[in-house]
Amino acid sequence: MWELFVRSWPFLVEGLVVTVVLGVTSFVLGSLLGLALALARLSSLRVLRYLALAYVSVFRGTPMLVQILLIYFGLPQVGITLDPIPSAIIALSLNVASYQSENFRSGILGVDRGQREAALSLGMTYWQALRRIIFPQALRIAAPTISNRFIAIMKDTSLASVVTVVELTRVAERIGSSTFRYMEMFIIIAIIYWVINGVLLIGQGALERRLERAYA
Repeated sequence: MWELFVRSWPFLVEGLVVTVVLGVTSFVLGSLLGLALALARLSSLRVLRYLALAYVSVFRGTPMLVQILLIYFGLPQVGITLDPIPSAIIALSLNVASYQSENFRSGILGVDRGQREAALSLGMTYWQALRRIIFPQALRIAAPTISNRFIAIMKDTSLASVVTVVELTRVAERIGSSTFRYMEMFIIIAIIYWVINGVLLIGQGALERRLERAYA
């Protein structure tokens, strides 16, 4: 297996780069959209609450694989054609947003209501109170679940292989089909995913300890 790993290394590096780009980009975009959805869920406007709730229900209630296929194969039927990587990023981001919205919402709701009332009594606007007082504390509360979603999306990037994105899983499929050593190739990429997520877990622990010290 080591000999196969060495031979495959250049292709695995290329696939790893695509995997990381997919995961990081989708996480960042999905988190930004998720924060907007969380604020919509907490809005006093009923229409915003219902729209955000419907979004979360759809994207959390349907498989991510189906969402990727709909965007890549379905949109061309209405005149919108996207390349594989943009299609995968859009699908992954939209899915991440549905989960991150709940993570952010729970974090915001976890901040004592008196914190907001005190900020408003000091003359801060709602957005100033959110940015300076509420959101920093909400981020600390939601940090574990936000980090877990990042780890999950790094693994979920493997689904992009179904729309011909050449990430780690697709590389393993190609090399496996040319060498007929599927077992070894998929063990290799499983180890790579495990190492990636191990590094992310270490980073998650360091981030949580830092946030705890900041509010100790």
